[in-house]
Amino acid sequence: MVFSGATFLYAFLPLTLLLYFVVPKKLRNAALMVMSFLFYAFGEPVYVVLLLISSLSDWLHSLFIESHRGKKSAKVALISSIMVNLGLLGFFKYADFLIGTVNSIFGLAIPLTGIALPIGISFYTFQTMSYTIDVYRGNVKAQKNLVSLMTFVSLFPQLIAGPIVRYIDVEKELTDRKSRWEDVGLGIRRFVLGLGKKVLIANLLGEMCDAFQKSSEQTVLYAWLYALGFALHIYFDFSGYSDMAIGLGRMFGFRFPENFDHPYISKSATEFWRRWHMTLGGWFRDYVYIPLGGNRCSKAKWLRNIFVVWLLTGLWHGAAWNFVLWGLFFGVLLMLEKLFLGKLLEKLPSVISRIYLLLVVVLSFVLFNAAGVKDAFVTMGKMFGGAELSNSASLLALRNYAPILLIGAIGATPLPKLLGEKLGKAKIFTVLEPVLLAAVLILCTSCLIDGSFNPFIYFRF
Repeated sequence: MVFSGATFLYAFLPLTLLLYFVVPKKLRNAALMVMSFLFYAFGEPVYVVLLLISSLSDWLHSLFIESHRGKKSAKVALISSIMVNLGLLGFFKYADFLIGTVNSIFGLAIPLTGIALPIGISFYTFQTMSYTIDVYRGNVKAQKNLVSLMTFVSLFPQLIAGPIVRYIDVEKELTDRKSRWEDVGLGIRRFVLGLGKKVLIANLLGEMCDAFQKSSEQTVLYAWLYALGFALHIYFDFSGYSDMAIGLGRMFGFRFPENFDHPYISKSATEFWRRWHMTLGGWFRDYVYIPLGGNRCSKAKWLRNIFVVWLLTGLWHGAAWNFVLWGLFFGVLLMLEKLFLGKLLEKLPSVISRIYLLLVVVLSFVLFNAAGVKDAFVTMGKMFGGAELSNSASLLALRNYAPILLIGAIGATPLPKLLGEKLGKAKIFTVLEPVLLAAVLILCTSCLIDGSFNPFIYFRF
């Protein structure tokens, strides 16, 4: 089940809201937990077991850690908890990647497991790991109520594609939150805006990218349209999902962290990663980079820490070599910026720095979205002259998709937000806003009924 689907919009969500506000306050966590498991079971009926195992494991481990705080056994329990989480993630996500790599290196024919990747396993594994680590560090108290912890782990708004919500972010709200109609209204507003970004912009850009990959006439022009289109597509797809998740959380009284802050206006890769998928960057900073020593160590160890974080970031996104290289590409780039390139970029005119960043990001996403490393370099080669300049197919694509590319380019800047803030000060906007939101919802619904391209990119992670 996806947020941008008729089943969710007009059946699951209304029923969940109705149940949530009808049951007594003390049963609201249980209601959310049950509906969240149903939400996950709609697409992954078998892998609901993994959610149960993850929840129960971290609940038991955290209780043991807290009761043995300061003792060696607490550290042993923490290691055990991390091993369970990483064991599940490693088996279901990376087993076939490792087997395939071993087969390629040694010429073996070890059969692959063929196990399907559970949706969202990377997201909820990181969330549960952060919980037990924070209990061990003393940053939060162990949650004694199993239902409350299972609600946190399974909470459907952020379960399968983030943002990565840590237990510390919602600790108080799990036990004492106020569900006000004002929050429901603000949540609906944020949700509809995210839905619009996903359906009206990301889906159209995704269709263009899909058409390019299926085309046998991939010219220089078409390759650049694809590269630019995918960079905008992944942004509106993922940030749209994050907006919907944040809006849904607000409806139920939760304040989820922001995940994007107009990353394409950045002037360096370092700034880009402060603005893109911020909850993932924060997770790696707090649970990998700083524990390794961060930048408070020798330069060699500092560079090693950056390398490790970005190797893991690439692997987190996918079990394939193009993801590994994508992560290492940014790791090397960030090292260079911290050593000398960053100071150079600061001296350059801002327009040059922004062009540098956009070129870097666009090329990186070609690698990110490729079927393999070879396919990525083939596409890049076409972008830089390794194909016919243009033909009728690419000119037709330009004509058809230029408007949505322009809308996406403007929409990725702070301009729409600034315009909305100015309009929000006008009294008439209090009347117009609900009308505009209703229009966006109706338009999205009509597009969903007529269209077939509606996947979320980050579901595969």
